Amino acid sequence: MADTLRIDYESHNGVRELIDCLRYTLEGISLNFDRWGERYVSGPGIYVAVVTGPSVAAFADPMGRNKWPIDRCREIPGHIQSFFETAQEVALSRDGAVVISIDGVVQEQMVRFNDIMPGERDDISEQTDDYEDWMGSRHMSALDTSRRPNVVTTLTLSEESGRVTIFESGSFDSYDRSELGGVWNVDGESYV
Repeated sequence: MADTLRIDYESHNGVRELIDCLRYTLEGISLNFDRWGERYVSGPGIYVAVVTGPSVAAFADPMGRNKWPIDRCREIPGHIQSFFETAQEVALSRDGAVVISIDGVVQEQMVRFNDIMPGERDDISEQTDDYEDWMGSRHMSALDTSRRPNVVTTLTLSEESGRVTIFESGSFDSYDRSELGGVWNVDGESYV
């Protein structure tokens, strides 16, 4: 009976709109960076998790002083330009995952998500996609974390290649930099 009362956040219009805003923000950050491929240069990289519930403390640890600057942008709805500018700065200067609730409120403390333990596997979605050769620890963590019941979506921007990946329920869709921005991307050029 509890499942019949559960809100399906994965297909909720407002949550899907939030996820689209996050995806396009990561794409814009990738497309705005023009030094991809230069030797010894790391591009912007960011890991975002959209979650239900009040806390991720049961499966995440704080990443020390890595914090989202809530004085610049506390919530996404109505503040997309501020969110983009803040995310762009965070992607170049901080480590850890940014936690965002389904209502678009950004948590201050950035986190490291814990590995899934054997005793937790009963409540967690099956992993339907395998790890890919291009995946680093950020991407593997995002794939695993996307399987947790109160995580709707995780998204990553690769600091090595500018690739944007969306992870949901142990599966993912990944977009090379040349595929970002849809019709606005002419040969991988910036559109923001």
